[in-house]
Amino acid sequence: MFKVTNEQYMPLSMRLDATEVLEIRKSIIMATTVAFKPDFFIVDKAPLGLKREVVDALQRLKSERPSCTTILGLRDIMDGAASTIEDWRSKGVYEAMGRLYDSIWVYGCKDFYDPVAEYEIPYAVAQKIFFTGYIPRQIPLGREVESIREELKIAEHEKLVLVTTGGGADGNPVIETFLKAFEENPPPKGMRGVIVTGPFFPPKAFNRVLKRGEGLGFATLKFHRFMEGLIGAAQVVISMGGYNTVSEIISQKKPLLIVPRTVPREEQLIRAQVLCNRGFCDYLHPGELSPEALRERVVRLLDNGVHYKEKMASFPFTGLNVIQQQVLRHRKESGIRGAGTESPGNDPQGVPAHIGKLHQH
Repeated sequence: MFKVTNEQYMPLSMRLDATEVLEIRKSIIMATTVAFKPDFFIVDKAPLGLKREVVDALQRLKSERPSCTTILGLRDIMDGAASTIEDWRSKGVYEAMGRLYDSIWVYGCKDFYDPVAEYEIPYAVAQKIFFTGYIPRQIPLGREVESIREELKIAEHEKLVLVTTGGGADGNPVIETFLKAFEENPPPKGMRGVIVTGPFFPPKAFNRVLKRGEGLGFATLKFHRFMEGLIGAAQVVISMGGYNTVSEIISQKKPLLIVPRTVPREEQLIRAQVLCNRGFCDYLHPGELSPEALRERVVRLLDNGVHYKEKMASFPFTGLNVIQQQVLRHRKESGIRGAGTESPGNDPQGVPAHIGKLHQH
């Protein structure tokens, strides 16, 4: 399912009505809880699931498998305070948080942004909230980064600027501005560019970007099989402000310029402002986006990116370690077999293999 508006989602590949796809998703979720009998059930981002698809499964777990620990995982920032409060009140989210979840993990830092205060979360629900810190991402090996630069024919002395706009459906303004910035004023000596448009970037627009990029010596790709490696190969990254993308870039301590999406939610804008105010990145509001402004920010990051790299070294990437500690604590309190011991069933990050996580898209 892909988002059309805050309330409208459409199937991405299945040729079915959205209602039919939602019923299929709901049935799969319920069947999974019945078949796997989980000790932990983690719902990601949407407390009720997409169009309440996870509510029945949570209610069943509460009534028929009360030993299962139900956990809601929230990003550092959901949306602007006013719109989130209105949305959660109208949909009964506060009540559901109190009734259906044993614990709420926020994958962020309270000192950066406090959803308890911002979203007026009731006291009883706030007692369930635990801030894990941010989730770190895979860091590619040095030889993998070298391989990417060789693949793109980037010389050792050249500095690579990577532009990535997620899926690409709304990435054209950033990409168009980036191209104009260096068509009107040539790139600094030794600068190379790679533009990853995303798979949903319009095909005709992609062909135009490809030709214009070639004129500047820039490479243009719809996607890359190993984005972590591509980020590792870059000296500067320009991106939107999604949680996953930002975490991937800061994990590798790459000087970052965020041009956030501002509709249909303000999540990315707030994240960009929060991180910029703390010195972890630079950001440019879409309303201020121009070739001159973008070029000035890119050149400044190329020349003075060391400050950001040093600052990123202190970024609170404690998420995986804290989550592991929380899981082990829940296991011990619940008397689950093997609690507090190293288990061969753990995945490489130390999280027990029998935890099921439900991702909402």
